[in-house]
Amino acid sequence: QAQFVESGGGLVQPGGSLRLSCAASGVTLDYYAIAWFRQAPGKEREGVSYIARNNGPISYADSVKGRFTISRDNAKNTMYLQMSGLKPEDTAFYYCAADPRPKGPWDDVRQWFHWGRGIQVTVSS
Repeated sequence: QAQFVESGGGLVQPGGSLRLSCAASGVTLDYYAIAWFRQAPGKEREGVSYIARNNGPISYADSVKGRFTISRDNAKNTMYLQMSGLKPEDTAFYYCAADPRPKGPWDDVRQWFHWGRGIQVTVSS
């Protein structure tokens, strides 16, 4: 049974950095496109970043370009989101997602079959 577990969240001051990890089990991450989403209170879940399978194209939401970096370590079956220059508006619950072959826009939540339970990131002074 596939399982995805996020870690690395927490409270950070504006301008600070965090690295989120998502460890996968029950699947071989090599064969999956992966993504990070986030959801703030009262808002819809939004796409943050994406890597196609086989280390294909990478995409970022405009709001995080230049500040966030997505990566994967297939040997560890783990994906990462390095976040720097954090802003209060980055505060949200962050989720990792995976799918063998998303068929639509990467930032459409309906394209993703596997989801982690999520982890809180709070940016506040």
